[in-house]
Amino acid sequence: MAAPLELSCWGGGWGLPSVHSESLVVMAYAKFSGAPLKVSVIDNTWRGSRGDVPVLTTEDSIVSQPAKILNFLRKQKYNADYELSAKQGADTLAYIALLEEKLLPAVLHTFWVESENYLTVTKPWFASRIPFPLSLILPGRMSKGALNRILLTRGVPPFYHLREVEAQIYRDAKECLNHLSNRLGTSQFFFGDTPSTLDAYVFGFLAPLYKVRFPKVQLQEHLKQLSNLCRFCDDILNSYFRLSLGDG
Repeated sequence: MAAPLELSCWGGGWGLPSVHSESLVVMAYAKFSGAPLKVSVIDNTWRGSRGDVPVLTTEDSIVSQPAKILNFLRKQKYNADYELSAKQGADTLAYIALLEEKLLPAVLHTFWVESENYLTVTKPWFASRIPFPLSLILPGRMSKGALNRILLTRGVPPFYHLREVEAQIYRDAKECLNHLSNRLGTSQFFFGDTPSTLDAYVFGFLAPLYKVRFPKVQLQEHLKQLSNLCRFCDDILNSYFRLSLGDG
């Protein structure tokens, strides 16, 4: 009998099983690979001290960060990439690097740095799932962490004002979305008819951007013009998460 695998992650809303990109990446990969995860959604009884989820817990180990969790699952024989060629495996790594360099900064900015989105959507949503008094502290800490991560990915010293790089962040993100749309074309998934690691990452990054209702939506508007990427997100939600969706 396989050892139990428990994933602690942020929960869902707006028709998503999680509103948190990195949690979604792991949840999607587990669905694609058949990994029997028990999902434990963080609520206001949570005892963690930081927002560093998702975290995978087994009988004898604790694994955090999506890439490390996915590697752990592959070692347990839960592999969504076993049909890929060596070239497709290399392409997967290249596309994940592209997502993290070009798209992730804009996703983080949309959620955590754009003040109207943060104050009206992100902060209230996350604070409602964090126990008091940590709920007063952790969202702000997560916002600062997102800003630092953005500046790090841009290669900009932290004393630069973010406004100096915002425009470039969104230009890069829109170019990345266009590139993904062209690469996907009319295919169901990025490497044909079977979802893989790359599909998990793309879904994890795009679905919150696509579904969460924000007052400031410049990147969301661009994504919604790319109908194949929206269809890609909807297909995964309907095929793999229909029975587990949370309310907003």
